[in-house]
Amino acid sequence: MAEKMIAYCGLVCTECPAYLATQADDMEALERVAARWSEEFHAPITAAYCLCDGCLSDGGRLCGHCAECEVRACAIARGLVNCAHCDDYGCEKITGFFKFAPGAKATLEEIRKAL
Repeated sequence: MAEKMIAYCGLVCTECPAYLATQADDMEALERVAARWSEEFHAPITAAYCLCDGCLSDGGRLCGHCAECEVRACAIARGLVNCAHCDDYGCEKITGFFKFAPGAKATLEEIRKAL
């Protein structure tokens, strides 16, 4: 297993089912992820949309949402490892995201404690 990859927002890419299925080159698993996310997010999501090499990958495939994520774009523009390292931590972008992903907040809070 690869080292833990923590996205800019605090999600753990290496634990994401889309990332895991992509790395295993398992299209059936990607189809299952797409079906689950389509139902969960009430949106038409395809297996191709779920292909992902992780948020921090340089030139790799990004899950559809990650490619357009404003939190990711902001962190990259600021040259951050992730949002835990930001002087503006707790901004509207990241706190809005935490409403959907409380686990990401916990991850970033742990990183901030160690800084």
